[in-house]
Amino acid sequence: MVQTWNPATYVDNGAFVPALGAGVLEWLNPQPGDRILDLGCGDGQLTARIDAAGADVVGVDASAAMVEAARDRGIDARVCNAEALPFHAEFDAVFSNAALHWVHGQDAMLAGVKRALKPGGRFVAEMGGHGNIAAIQVALAAVVDRHGLGHAFNAEQRNYFPTPDSYRARLERHGFYVREIQLIPRPTPLPAGMAAWLHTFRRGVLDAIPESEREIVVNETVALLKPVLCDDAGNWTGDYVRLRFMARA
Repeated sequence: MVQTWNPATYVDNGAFVPALGAGVLEWLNPQPGDRILDLGCGDGQLTARIDAAGADVVGVDASAAMVEAARDRGIDARVCNAEALPFHAEFDAVFSNAALHWVHGQDAMLAGVKRALKPGGRFVAEMGGHGNIAAIQVALAAVVDRHGLGHAFNAEQRNYFPTPDSYRARLERHGFYVREIQLIPRPTPLPAGMAAWLHTFRRGVLDAIPESEREIVVNETVALLKPVLCDDAGNWTGDYVRLRFMARA
């Protein structure tokens, strides 16, 4: 079962994701008249900021629910699989925040981004990087395995968190010139707590677990992580690491 998204839950428990996208948005530096594709636009919070800068922006996302939420913001948002982008030499830039690590067909996606860009167009993105949520992943996997529920971690649930060198090489194989690429450790406060994070960002895994066992798995995972990611005052911090890059077609 693949990861699914609930826009209302995302706003409640994942508001930090677009809030922390300001840095990569600065790298994009959208200008009036730019035609920009927001790849993995989600509910359109950052897409709306690109639009407000005067750019002509199109958002695409695999989640129909998220696309509907983006349309409610007045965004030209479309349901589209990242591995099958239908655009050809149409955009001055492709932008993406916190989405590319969910894409399993990285080479198909990058080929589509390259096709979508005009010659010399820029590809500016931030995604999970090597070491991202390592403690969370290990704890959840250990609990799931202990309960004999390893099937919940099928190939569709595995994120892709590359190193700068490996992703630079992948981009270059697709004809991109990488101007800058950085691995950014970013310990991230989780105001809603770890259980809410798991229900939001590991919903695909939890949906593959019998309903009677889901809260047991969540509670045991939270207990394992508490000594590592929760302070004495009860504040949770996610062990985030981001990979940010700017490349030219």
